[in-house]
Amino acid sequence: MAEIALVDCNNFFVSCEQLMNPLLKNKAVCVLSNNDGCIIARSQQAKDIGIPMGYPLFKARKEFRNVIYISRNFGLYHDISNRIMLKLSKFTPDVEQYSIDEAFLDLTGLKKLYRCSYEEIIARIKKEIEEEIGVPVSIGLAPTKTLAKLACERAKKIKSLNGLYRIKFREIDEILKKTYIEEIWGIGKNTTALFHKYGIYKCSEIAKQNEFWLKKIWGKRGLELKSELCGTSMYPVNSKIELPKSIQKTSAFDHFTSDKEYIRGSLHYHVHQVCSKLRKLGLLSEVIYIMLRTKDFQVFTEKIVLPEAADSEFFINHYADELFEKIYNPDIIYRSSGIYAEKLIEKSASQLFLFEDEKTKKAQELSNLWDKFENKYGKKCFRIGIMQDPQSESKKHGQNYFS
Repeated sequence: MAEIALVDCNNFFVSCEQLMNPLLKNKAVCVLSNNDGCIIARSQQAKDIGIPMGYPLFKARKEFRNVIYISRNFGLYHDISNRIMLKLSKFTPDVEQYSIDEAFLDLTGLKKLYRCSYEEIIARIKKEIEEEIGVPVSIGLAPTKTLAKLACERAKKIKSLNGLYRIKFREIDEILKKTYIEEIWGIGKNTTALFHKYGIYKCSEIAKQNEFWLKKIWGKRGLELKSELCGTSMYPVNSKIELPKSIQKTSAFDHFTSDKEYIRGSLHYHVHQVCSKLRKLGLLSEVIYIMLRTKDFQVFTEKIVLPEAADSEFFINHYADELFEKIYNPDIIYRSSGIYAEKLIEKSASQLFLFEDEKTKKAQELSNLWDKFENKYGKKCFRIGIMQDPQSESKKHGQNYFS
């Protein structure tokens, strides 16, 4: 019988901000979306006073005045997420990152290795993440992913469980009798309405249904759902990383602008982010194109086929600058920029050049050194030339907090 755990970070974006600024702990804190448009994460204190997810900032500031509103920092969140995933991989190689703050772990058979119960294993995982990284987590453990998700949700909601809950195989029948179908991972409003149409409200009623009928009304997913609910895993933990076909980085500026060097710097910032991800995945890009979006949402793009596949910002920036010069117009006001890397190939499969250019070699060495610095000291530990985070201006002036 499989033992699958779901590790879910509590209020992740807010927890990251509180980790960096302990003064935010035990306060009503909200993290904002791109361009500070709406709320995308809330501390428990913010939830308790009734701030809805996705609520517009301009409304929230009027209705909830004693709240700290923070501009999102995805670079920070990804850094902390990577540290958590690395910690999880030390417990088991079978780790499937489901989102930036969630991961499934296959713990099957590990109680013999660790010489303790499964409950003790997940308690140890929780303790090490919270003590060594500083982010609170909840963990659900069950024979399938669907049940593990249900267990994790209960671990988060029921305070007496202290963030840990296990559904054992022999307990499944009783739990399904008490669980409404809308509580199950993957069942939305439309599917709930479909089952309600046939008088099905509890998960135990799905478990009793004829497989032919389930397949008829919901297809293959209906059969898989029944198996998952009954304790037979249909979705094994997949630790294999699917390589992307393209990588893109875009973001809006802190303010509308036609400042040439500011916009060029934002492109260099995006190039570094893209190249950093390319190197992490062991990929090279053969094609890049840049994008500029005007104040009126008109989009200009320009593309180039690189003379050789690359993953170094010191190499790609030269071609990004050439593209920028082609489409930049000083008489236009811009709102955002971005860069896209396409036709990605694995570095191990790329053609080796017999006579590698000395500048290309040096650029690669500098990029690798940059990665080492960031791994040790964190993102943005240093920058080159005119490189500019397009949303850092308000933060430089201490305006990323709104109260």
